[in-house]
Amino acid sequence: MTEKGEILKLYKNLGETPLECIERLRAENLAYKEVKMTYLGRLDPMAEGLLLVLAGDTKNKDSYLDSDKTYEFEVLWGFETDTYDTLGLVVSGEGKMPKKIEERMPKLLSEIQKIKIQDYPPYSSRTVNGVPLFEYARQNKIAEIDIPQRGIKIFSIEHLNTRLISKLDLLNEIIKRIELVKGDFRQNEIIGRWQEVLRLSREEHFLISNFKADVSTGTYIRGLTYEMGKFFGVGAIAFWIKRTRMGEYKF
Repeated sequence: MTEKGEILKLYKNLGETPLECIERLRAENLAYKEVKMTYLGRLDPMAEGLLLVLAGDTKNKDSYLDSDKTYEFEVLWGFETDTYDTLGLVVSGEGKMPKKIEERMPKLLSEIQKIKIQDYPPYSSRTVNGVPLFEYARQNKIAEIDIPQRGIKIFSIEHLNTRLISKLDLLNEIIKRIELVKGDFRQNEIIGRWQEVLRLSREEHFLISNFKADVSTGTYIRGLTYEMGKFFGVGAIAFWIKRTRMGEYKF
C-alpha cells in the first residue's frame, strides 16, 4: 500500500452503512487496517451496490465526487413513508395500485426525466444551520426550516418490468431487510407500523415496478420514487436500490 490515494471498488451490502462497509473491508483485508479512507458518495442502508472508497491520500476527495451514476431500483406503489423507502414510518396509503399503469408508464418516464431541481429528502445527511435534515425530521421540526434543493439531471430512465407480490411476502421481505440494519434507525417502530398498515389494508397483492436510470451526481432515487407516486396519485416508495456505476467504475 502506497501513500498515494487509491480508488477501491467495494460492494456495499443491503443493510450496511458506508462506514460499516469500510470496516468490513478492514476486517477482511489487514493491509488496509490502518490506512486512512473516505467514501466517495453515500449509499443509504436500504441501498446496495457500488461504493467507491479513496484510500491513503484523501486530500483530493472532492475531485472524484462529480460522477454520473447508474441505478437499478424497484418502486412499491400505494404507500408513502417519511424516508421515501421501506426503512421509514408509513405516513399514508394502503397499497392501492395505480390505474392503467402500463398505459401511463411512458408519460411517467417523460415527466420524471424533466425534473431539474430536487428537494433533499427529510431523512438525509444534508445540513441546515449545521444540523442534518434527519435530526430535524426526528424531532418533528422539519416544517420549521426551508428544505434545501439542488440541480439534477436524469439522462435516461426506463421501465424494466412490473410484478405482483402478496401481502405476506411483502411483509416478510420488509422485515427481513430492516433487520439487516444495525444502530438506531427506529427499526421496531417501523416494523410495527408496517405490520399494522398491511393488516388493515384491503389489498391482498401489491405492485412493484423495476426501473433503470442514469442520473447526475447528487440525485436521490428515493426522491424520484416519491415524485412517481405523486404522478399516479397513490404514493410510492423505493423498495430496493442498487448502484451499478459511478463514472467509469461499474459492477
